Amino acid sequence: MMVLKSVLAGTFKLDGGAMFGVVPKRIWSKLMQPDANNLCDWVMRCLYVEDRHHRILIDTGMGNKQDTKFFSYYEPGGFRTLQAALNHHLIDPESITDVILTHLHFDHVGGALFYDEAGNPAASLPSATHWTHKEQWDLAVKPNAREKASFLPENFMPLLAQDRIRFLQDGDSPFPSIEFIRVDGHTRAMVLPLIHAGPDKKLLFTADLFPSAHHLALPYIMAYDMQPLVTLAEKELLLNRCIEEKIDLYFEHDIDHEVASLKRTETGKVVAAAFTTLEEWGVKTG
Repeated sequence: MMVLKSVLAGTFKLDGGAMFGVVPKRIWSKLMQPDANNLCDWVMRCLYVEDRHHRILIDTGMGNKQDTKFFSYYEPGGFRTLQAALNHHLIDPESITDVILTHLHFDHVGGALFYDEAGNPAASLPSATHWTHKEQWDLAVKPNAREKASFLPENFMPLLAQDRIRFLQDGDSPFPSIEFIRVDGHTRAMVLPLIHAGPDKKLLFTADLFPSAHHLALPYIMAYDMQPLVTLAEKELLLNRCIEEKIDLYFEHDIDHEVASLKRTETGKVVAAAFTTLEEWGVKTG
């Protein structure tokens, strides 16, 4: 038996132009209405996966460790700690055995740690082993100038000091029901967990390759991506695989859509066939 739960770790705002890259505002603004500062609303939607041997959380949201100036850029809302988000969804933070960090940008890893009453970094999930790709870790520790603002050492370095981090390698997975797909366009060695939830039931956690359903169209690539042409190729390859293997998509940042099934149009374009919540998709399979 496998249990899946959507865990909303908060909301935040990002610049619409940055999120849609070269797509003109007059086009993307029909999909998402920006505010007066050109900011659009997004969510940080984690995923809880429970099988016979593991209780896994995929990504951890932004957390609350940064200062007021930092948060003023993103206007976070909702739960400000990962523990509060999990408790809201009736999940005991101490029961989590493993955390999968798709990559180490602040809105994906920040919730993994908080400051205790003494001001020391403490693990939000004290029983969990944290997993990320070794090449992503190396990049985060020594980032390029363009990506440096997204890799905040306080969000992940204490995990190493506390011996809570383990590294994924290409082609390997410590979880029998989860396959990892490596992509490099957004940031080097981001991993997308592909969950084999049951016979003919597969769910891909899309992280920042498809941050929302609006990014299914191939040219809709974030300006945040380090290698947009690599992202373009990765999107096309993965969409074709999803069609062939009937894989559904789980969106981490889409405020309106959780899960999408796909179809191919008569012109060969891959689009969303239907949207559903994770609960409707089937939280219990076996």
